[in-house]
Amino acid sequence: MYGATALPADQAYNGTPAARLGHHNDCFLASADDYGTYENTAVEYPYLAAETSALAMGGETCGVNAPRTDCPTTLSELRMFHWSYLNTDYEPNVISGWRSGGCLPEITRNLGYRFALQNGTYPDTASRGGSLPVHLTVKNDGFAAPFNPRGLELVLRNTATSQVYRLPLTGDPRRWAPGTTTTVDRTPTLPADLPAGSYRMLLNLPDPQLPTRPEYSIRLANQGTWEAATGYNDLLHTLTVT
Repeated sequence: MYGATALPADQAYNGTPAARLGHHNDCFLASADDYGTYENTAVEYPYLAAETSALAMGGETCGVNAPRTDCPTTLSELRMFHWSYLNTDYEPNVISGWRSGGCLPEITRNLGYRFALQNGTYPDTASRGGSLPVHLTVKNDGFAAPFNPRGLELVLRNTATSQVYRLPLTGDPRRWAPGTTTTVDRTPTLPADLPAGSYRMLLNLPDPQLPTRPEYSIRLANQGTWEAATGYNDLLHTLTVT
């Protein structure tokens, strides 16, 4: 419909039809050509792998076809084609094979994006109206990256009053590609009228269309950091503002 070449990286997320249409495979792994999904895999595999770097990809299985439906090929192609969603109800024998083969937990864990904070460096003190240098590294262990817009903000929450202050950070989590580690080095400025005191530091990646719905914010894969009630990820650091 929109040409035989993959969407160029510089046209990703620009709102055109080609940048908004994803892919769906209705018979994943069911035969050598996935029941007619492909005609020439030598051409179509590289095309699809490139396209799905920035577009939604998913579908379902429709029949056992060992060894193609076994875990090694399944995991390889889920990662190659950046799968974000998969019907867990069909086909049950294929999914049962993934369970007995030991790869179903990995599939469940890695569908879509899976951001894990590797390390972070934050100051212990800062001044109102001054800079706040923040250094984060985030690894994406998932098969894909987010394909919808995402916010990125540092949240300061006063430990005495629970008042929240948001500091937007530049960056696009859709560009945090699977299998890569992204460094976020930012130096936001603290508001001059920020009350002095102690602040818990948190990271928020909200859906811009649903910023007040915490269940739509991205949860990092780290243990002990997610706040379900707020949608924030606790950076486990407290800042003193003077």
